[in-house]
Amino acid sequence: MRDEGKKNVLGILINALDYEAAVDSILCAARENRGFAVSAVAVHGLMTGVLDPEQKFRLNHFDLLTPDGQPIRWVLNWLYSADLRDRVYGPNLTLKVCARAAEEGVAVYFYGSTPAILAELKKSLASRFPRLVIAGLEPSRFRPLTPDEKADLGARIRASGASLIFVGLGCPRQEVFAFECRDILQMPVLAVGAAFPFLAGLIPQAPGWMQNAGLEWLFRLASEPKRLWRRYLFLNPAYILLVLLQATGISRFSTQGQSPTVELLHG
Repeated sequence: MRDEGKKNVLGILINALDYEAAVDSILCAARENRGFAVSAVAVHGLMTGVLDPEQKFRLNHFDLLTPDGQPIRWVLNWLYSADLRDRVYGPNLTLKVCARAAEEGVAVYFYGSTPAILAELKKSLASRFPRLVIAGLEPSRFRPLTPDEKADLGARIRASGASLIFVGLGCPRQEVFAFECRDILQMPVLAVGAAFPFLAGLIPQAPGWMQNAGLEWLFRLASEPKRLWRRYLFLNPAYILLVLLQATGISRFSTQGQSPTVELLHG
């Protein structure tokens, strides 16, 4: 198990840790009924915090930000000698947490995505982990929630018997959800990005060699060019440039963000 603590990557505090340390921390918080915000952060998610001071504040107040993308793992190893052998990838983290939850009898909840994706996700997880207790699955409303809807959602999740919740609302909405709901729910809230459709088998994942080479973005761009071209055309080169500026000491990146002025909870 490896956990080197939080490291500043462009002003965002990423945990330099492995799967075992991440899963242990999450299940410990679940057993203690403790609010615990987690996000598996790739370059896109990190750059949302770099570009938006309110999102930086949210991310830097998470309990765990795992290095979901290989380029973030590489930077942690380069700048901080973290010696991480693997990234902590959202879909794989979801599977590992579900495996431990099934072993320990910890009930889980899934929030976000569509009814069709959730139905397939439930089938997939049931076949992998027959003992996993799924306390609830609830699709996204694809719009901001009213204060009453937010309160009702929190009450439903707490009443379900779940001890941790996976959230698949897309970045940055899922991070906003985890930040705003951690203390309301008093359980781990895991923002896991595209894990829902990936694990449901409805969207193909990049081959292992592409993932290991840091080319997953290219596979996803080829699969969904209209939706993703802006993300990768602008954010990936910006990330590389800013990392070089940090590595050479030309620029220093503060971890101070700006406290959000309004709640933005999406459902």
